[in-house]
Amino acid sequence: MTDIRTWDDFLSACENCRACPLAETRDRVVVWRGSIQAPLMFIGEGPGAEEDRRGLPFVGAAGRLLDSALEALGLTEDLIHIANIVKCRPPGNRVPAEEEAKACRPLLAAQFRFVRPRVIVLLGATAYKYFTGQKDGITKVRGQWIEKGGYAILPTLHPAYILRNGREKPHLWEDLAAARAKLEELGLAPPLEENAPSPSGG
Repeated sequence: MTDIRTWDDFLSACENCRACPLAETRDRVVVWRGSIQAPLMFIGEGPGAEEDRRGLPFVGAAGRLLDSALEALGLTEDLIHIANIVKCRPPGNRVPAEEEAKACRPLLAAQFRFVRPRVIVLLGATAYKYFTGQKDGITKVRGQWIEKGGYAILPTLHPAYILRNGREKPHLWEDLAAARAKLEELGLAPPLEENAPSPSGG
C-alpha cells in the first residue's frame, strides 16, 4: 500500500483488489460514504445486496435506520465517514471470514490515514471482533468506551440487529448519542440544538 498517495489512488486500489475470493463474486466494491476526512468514523461488517448493487455502504434497510438516528442527532455528512471491515459482499450476506477481513485490513488502514477520525463507532459484533481482536459478545461491551492510540472507540449494536430485535433500539440510540457527545467534548461538533428531535422518535 506504499504507492497509495492520494484518495484516488486508494479508490483505485480498492477497485482493483483481488486479495481474497470475495473479488470473484462481488458486483461492486463498497468503500465509503460521507466525508473523506471526518471526525467520526462508522465501521460495519460488510456490504449486503443493496450495497453491492449501488456501491455504497449502509444504503439498505439497516442504513436507513442508521441515517434516521444520525439526522436526529445532527450528525451531518461532513462529520461522518461510513465504511466496513470488508469492501466486498460475502455471498449470501454471511459473516466475513477471518482471512477475508485480514486481506482487507491494509485497505482499511489506508482509509484511516485519509479519514483521520478521532471517534470510531464499531457497528456490531463482527466489526468489534475484527477491529479490536477481542471476542467478547457485543451486548456485553456495547456502550463502553475504548481509548487506544489516540482514538475513542465505541462498540454498539448493528442496525440490522435492531431491525430484528426492536426492543434493543434504545441501546443503539443511546450509544450514538454518546458518540455525538464525545465529538462535542472534543470540540469537533457544535452542540445539538435543544429542540432537536430525539433519535428514538419520541
